[in-house]
Amino acid sequence: MSEKLPETVAGRPRIALLPLDDRPVNVRLPGDVATVAGVTLDVPPAELLPSYRRAGAPEALGAWLLERVADPATGHVVVSSDMLLYGGLIASRISQDSTPEVLARLDVLREVRRLRPELPISVVSLVTRASNSYSAAEEPEYWAEHGKELHALGGDAHRLLGDAEVLPLEDLTSVQAAIVTDYSRRRLRNHLANLSLLDLVESGTIDVLAITADDTAPFAAGSAEQVWLRHWMRMLPRGREVLMYPGADEVGAVLVARALASMHGARVTFSVACADPEGMTRVPPFENMPLAASVSRQIRAAGAAEIEAGGDVTLVVHAPDPERHDMFRGRPETVDTAAVQGTVALLSARLEAGERVALADVRYPNGADEALVRALAEADLLGRLEAFGGWNTAGNALGSVVAIAAAGAVGRTGGTFDPRAARRALLTRLLDDFAYQSVVRTDSGPSLFPDRFPMTDDKHVADAERVIHRELETLLDSVLPGDGVRIAELTLPWRRSFEIGLVLD
Repeated sequence: MSEKLPETVAGRPRIALLPLDDRPVNVRLPGDVATVAGVTLDVPPAELLPSYRRAGAPEALGAWLLERVADPATGHVVVSSDMLLYGGLIASRISQDSTPEVLARLDVLREVRRLRPELPISVVSLVTRASNSYSAAEEPEYWAEHGKELHALGGDAHRLLGDAEVLPLEDLTSVQAAIVTDYSRRRLRNHLANLSLLDLVESGTIDVLAITADDTAPFAAGSAEQVWLRHWMRMLPRGREVLMYPGADEVGAVLVARALASMHGARVTFSVACADPEGMTRVPPFENMPLAASVSRQIRAAGAAEIEAGGDVTLVVHAPDPERHDMFRGRPETVDTAAVQGTVALLSARLEAGERVALADVRYPNGADEALVRALAEADLLGRLEAFGGWNTAGNALGSVVAIAAAGAVGRTGGTFDPRAARRALLTRLLDDFAYQSVVRTDSGPSLFPDRFPMTDDKHVADAERVIHRELETLLDSVLPGDGVRIAELTLPWRRSFEIGLVLD
């Protein structure tokens, strides 16, 4: 690590972010990362961003980005291509924009490079998912009837990649051709956009490209597309610099952490430790590579390096449950006491050795290991963590932990570390990932949320927010290291149970 962050005309360096969508993990989490290191994050005004299935305004968002680039205080831009090209994550799955319309929007990145040749540009693009469900909440409407069949079609086609013969469609699926055409053309459009982004890397327009995938499987349409993308990563000399790994909602925060390191000329180092080494070889649910590989890629994506021992941060990983339980379906009936005790002992020993420790709890999808967090609270260890994450997929949890911890290391070296922001970021994740996802949502969710889809009744939404707020503050006082912190605001941004928005006082 080297010199302090550069001063700007506004007194603080700034990063401009086009987020994946409007949810707190895509807007507030990256903002927390930047603030920990003393940097301001600019995001578009709410009226330009999407809201659930309503798409954002790609042209206006592109214009906003160019305005931020014109400000000399902007020292880095981080762009979600799903936002720039389609108007957000869900829009990338359901919009009818044509391939020429979408590809033309890449000209914004070329214009950024023309206007500010020295300005680093980091881009994240998702490989479109194919949810193995009949939920159309975030997919085309026909997913309610054909979702699992379309997921299976992608997996079967992936298995046939090496075959020379192209089988008749009816041999692969019972879904009617018109629906397969609609679904496949949208995937083809998005795949062509990802190939075009590889070309922008090779031309020098983009400095950093992360291609990530959520809700995937070893055999799936998205996994097959990653095979083709890797082919071009091997063929293009600069393709070897492209990052490809499981992830989605956390990537904006990770690339903000990478921007902080770049602006500072820093190289943060992580040492990885796990009480269950075999757990690092498991493939977590909804992902398509072993946990150890995912950890390494998340660290690399944040602009950091993984070393054997003595890193700026020790990343303790609470390994995936071999039984593949999911907190969304309720807490497991039995607690794996040995796994909990092992992680507590490891974390305690590293803290006592004077190491800065961050904890990635990837035991279960969709929530932290309740037994682990309560054991850490009882041992008075939670407040000593650099960062914590235990939400949604393993990639989501890992990326958010790495990003916050890396930002803290950058800020400490440069003298811009904000301890209040770091504490707020830690408590936000403990409240969301543990208190809400693993306790309140599990216990009260069935009565608060009649189904998984967005609620239409404003009173029902307000009542749910009030109950969740009250129960979270109880846990903040009784379990978590709150020390006078209060929840200033709690919202259900998409009017469903899956995520909450928190503002701490």
